Amino acid sequence: MRQNSRGQVIVISAPSGCGKGSVISGLLKNDNKNRWLSVSTTSRPIRDNDIPGETYNFVSKEEFEKKIEEGYFLEYTNYAGNYYGTPKEFIADKLQKGIDVILEIEIEGANNIKKLIPEALFIFIMPPSIKEMARRLKGRGTDSKEKMLERFHTAYKEINEVTTYNYVVVNDVLENAIDKVEAIIKAEKCRVDRIEEVYLDTPEEKIHELLIDDKDFVNEDIKI
Repeated sequence: MRQNSRGQVIVISAPSGCGKGSVISGLLKNDNKNRWLSVSTTSRPIRDNDIPGETYNFVSKEEFEKKIEEGYFLEYTNYAGNYYGTPKEFIADKLQKGIDVILEIEIEGANNIKKLIPEALFIFIMPPSIKEMARRLKGRGTDSKEKMLERFHTAYKEINEVTTYNYVVVNDVLENAIDKVEAIIKAEKCRVDRIEEVYLDTPEEKIHELLIDDKDFVNEDIKI
């Protein structure tokens, strides 16, 4: 028997200010050959620290809606007044080649993925405290006070959705959070339902024949 060679879909979500981007960067740094980050498309404005094509693929609202009509997205959602979507392109190919696909998406998008790919791995990144989350949001300095308050209230609501995920990781010390997510991914690959060529459904007579034909086994003077 062997582990399933097909890649795994790994959904990682978090409220604003919880550092999921930093966690994902750490995962890719640890293994960029067997992991691939699906870059989401969004209609939100570009921020100073954004890198188009890496942070997001940025398009206008009209362009996004056109892509919806064309069936371009695996899933999409409207979050804080902006569209976010996961392109279908390349995902199936990466999985077939045994490459894990990481989706950095919001909770509504994750719920959509769960309907389409229920076997996906869902990980939620939490802040160490509400106070720390508010401090991180304020420290961004990219939003107006009103927008920041809106993000904070949205983030607070999202935390209450944590039970819809498989795992939760508190991002207090970044390196520790990355290590925990790594451990989760490795453990998931050892699940029974991800094992190929398990002989659970093989008739007992067939197993008996295989053992009888094994000369090394028979020479051990074991009676069957």
